Amino acid sequence: MVRLPAFVAARLPAFAMVRLRAFVAARLPAFAVVWLPAFVVALFQSALSLPRHWRMQTSGFDLGIFEEAVRGYAYLEPPVVTLKGAGFVQLGDHFSPALAALAPFYRLWPGPETLLAAQSLLFALSTVPVTALAVRWLGRTRGVAAGLAYGLSWGLWQASLFDFHEIALAVPLVACATAALARGRWRAAVWWALPLLLVKEDMGLLLAGVGGHVLLAGRRRGLGAAALAAAALGTLLTVLVLIPAANPTGGYAYGAMAALGDGDPVTRLLLPAAKWWTLAALFAPVLLLALRSPLALLTVLPLTARFWSTNPAYWSTGWHYSAVLMPVVFVAALDGLRRLPGHAALRFAPAAMLVVAVLAAPRPDLSGPGPDALTARRVLAAVPDGARVAAANRLAPHLTSRCTVSLFPYLTFPDGAGSTRLSPDDRDPLFRPTAEWAATLDTPDDFPAPAADLTAQQSLPTAGYHPVAHGAGITIWHWEPGH
Repeated sequence: MVRLPAFVAARLPAFAMVRLRAFVAARLPAFAVVWLPAFVVALFQSALSLPRHWRMQTSGFDLGIFEEAVRGYAYLEPPVVTLKGAGFVQLGDHFSPALAALAPFYRLWPGPETLLAAQSLLFALSTVPVTALAVRWLGRTRGVAAGLAYGLSWGLWQASLFDFHEIALAVPLVACATAALARGRWRAAVWWALPLLLVKEDMGLLLAGVGGHVLLAGRRRGLGAAALAAAALGTLLTVLVLIPAANPTGGYAYGAMAALGDGDPVTRLLLPAAKWWTLAALFAPVLLLALRSPLALLTVLPLTARFWSTNPAYWSTGWHYSAVLMPVVFVAALDGLRRLPGHAALRFAPAAMLVVAVLAAPRPDLSGPGPDALTARRVLAAVPDGARVAAANRLAPHLTSRCTVSLFPYLTFPDGAGSTRLSPDDRDPLFRPTAEWAATLDTPDDFPAPAADLTAQQSLPTAGYHPVAHGAGITIWHWEPGH
């Protein structure tokens, strides 16, 4: 953590505000002021995500998975994700038909970079309603500072550092819905929140929060009740009917993590301490101002679901799980600032939030692919277009745009019988797809199973695969009958 001298830290917000005022005070059109943070955030998020992929730091789980799904939509086919299993339809994992909105762009520019760029643009787009609200309540300079603070907040850049996820489509919707609630535009808030049901099955919790706020704080009680009903029915329909219907096992894969189970529910919600750290990390960047607004209650249901889960990844500040909460927290902070009596004393609060965001944000690594990455690309080029290939997790997103890619080591011999398999996986045969090609790493990744990976690699020669290319710690194998 960067530690600054006390006299510097005390003057930094004022200095930042003066410099920002000097820039924004120019005769910029109103729309340019509102869109200025979006432009900065688009560049920042793209600088975080795209070079990572070019340096081969992305993964099949999850960038490759989502590219396979969007690729299916782009070519008017089912969103089959062979990384999850042969014939596995993505809607049987998470209910995300909204991914089809990216299909036209992928059809024009096929490749994982399209998804990463789209995520950066969606995050940038979400700053527009936040900035517009801040400019309306605080003025141009403070409004731009608040918009930048939101766009550079940790929840968004953490998501960009972990490939691409469907929640990128939810973030601008949540920002628009929360900003509409702050302005008392109840109908607009509900209409912005309704499409969340098509983004992911747990987004109904945010729709329920919007409906509850309209019901309790607004004058449109019928509208709020309808939004609550839609959230409940939509979530139950997707989890109990639609996802199991598309899942080959006939169930919802994440239901066990949300089961009631045994033990004290209070302890399950509040412990371990990582959950408290996540709460602090959510509200500290806005100087706790969000806690003065009832809009902060929109975070309760999503956080409860995350903390109730038995998966520790949901409790932490890592990954992408907090991205959808960042617009709620920042809009609530603006509302909380407005509610403070004599809030002029906090005139530097937006600048302070911006300073916190800038100090916490990572510095983008703009370095290009090194010699190993360039060699790896040449080696992977040995796999022909349209081939069925079982690839290591780190190699998968560099093949999904042109091949049918499954996850190594879960591989069935292409011997026609379909009964022999390389990995010691005893799940449904769906999870053991057939592939004539394999792309392996000499040193296996930690995911999915290093021991099984090594066992499978040792079995490749006896199964009829022979190496056709090698370099940068990567080996390409091809299977030929009778070889």
